[in-house]
Amino acid sequence: MKNAAQTISDRIQQKLDHLTRAERQLALSILENYPASGLGPLATLAKNANVSVPTVARMVQKLGYKGYPDFQTDLREELGARAKTPIAKHDTWAEAAPSEHLLNGFTDAVIENIRQTLGQINPAEFDKACELVADQSQHLFIVGGRITHTLAEYFYLHLQVIRPELTHVQSTSNTWPHYLLNAKEGDVFVIFDVRRYENNTLKLAEMAKTRGAKIVLFTDQWRSPVHHLADISLSSMIIVPSAWDSNTTTMLLIETMISSVQSLNWSETKKRIETLEEMFDQTKLFRKFT
Repeated sequence: MKNAAQTISDRIQQKLDHLTRAERQLALSILENYPASGLGPLATLAKNANVSVPTVARMVQKLGYKGYPDFQTDLREELGARAKTPIAKHDTWAEAAPSEHLLNGFTDAVIENIRQTLGQINPAEFDKACELVADQSQHLFIVGGRITHTLAEYFYLHLQVIRPELTHVQSTSNTWPHYLLNAKEGDVFVIFDVRRYENNTLKLAEMAKTRGAKIVLFTDQWRSPVHHLADISLSSMIIVPSAWDSNTTTMLLIETMISSVQSLNWSETKKRIETLEEMFDQTKLFRKFT
């Protein structure tokens, strides 16, 4: 791929303002059913987007490809990266394992992930997401998956101190209808979903959206299918020299959001913290050295 940190979807969206009307129509058609829309024959893509074959050829070149076959090669590589198992990820890394100590190589990869992520996130979109999470007039639901439930719980435990009216949705799908029963129009769902995207998470997002909820999605650079339903998507770079992906950049975004939300509601948050500390003193949960 031309840039492992940047998806074809990213490139299309960056070029939207510089495309002709027909090319823009094609681009939006691709994004509507991305990435499956770009896997078929060129003529089929053109027909589905109601544009000419030369329009497809021109737009692909504007994205930096010599032709449609090169475009599809990158798209298939991107799809393969989305679905990699831990063993496949390890084998890919091991082929080009750096000679220096893993501590240095791993740290360099994480720093690059942070740099790439912050370079692509829209600060205004991030602020809007923080405002949705801070809005105490709406109930907040926090949802994670098989691995990301730990991120969801971490996020929930902090926000539980900052604001009332929130629920940590457990990651077992057979309980989800009970949570959705209480969801109403305007409520906010914060959803964590990274590659190998979970079908149950998508189903929950669809059901929440049907009930009129707003969705803030934490995902990776390839974007979960939930991205198409989300009001705001926050994508993190996750590739590191390991059989598993890194959550470091996602955690950075989570902790930054926690800081923002506590500031937006600081007067009430301060009172809640003071009350909580009094409870801690009464229960003698923590040791005191003074």
